[in-house]
Amino acid sequence: MSEALGTAPEVGLFAGRHVMAELAGVDEELLNDEQFLRSTLERVLGQADATVCEVISKRFDPQGVTVLALLSESHASVHTYPEIGSVFVDAFTCGNRADPELAVRLLASELGATTTRVETIRRGWDFPPIPLTEKEKTG
Repeated sequence: MSEALGTAPEVGLFAGRHVMAELAGVDEELLNDEQFLRSTLERVLGQADATVCEVISKRFDPQGVTVLALLSESHASVHTYPEIGSVFVDAFTCGNRADPELAVRLLASELGATTTRVETIRRGWDFPPIPLTEKEKTG
């Protein structure tokens, strides 16, 4: 084993943080600006040490935008509701390098949100799992 005892490998670690947020008090024009939302999401993810592979988006008629970012670490998304100045944000990153909470804080700041509600769920394990014995598997 090449890692020091008690430390988990960075690559292949089955652990991550899933951040779900609601932002409100955002200017309607920003929440309808597909290009602004794409570039801003990509920039804040990079500032949070996430690796952006691809960004896709869809502008809806008469309003609203969805932006999805495929990350090496997993994904991030933005779903806007311009008519009420609100947006749902989702950012899930595997491993310990990327910081999804930072990405969400930076996005809230870029959007000028006046209200935020953020919840983080820790997923997976912070250490390699210990396989069950045959006796434990059969009960």
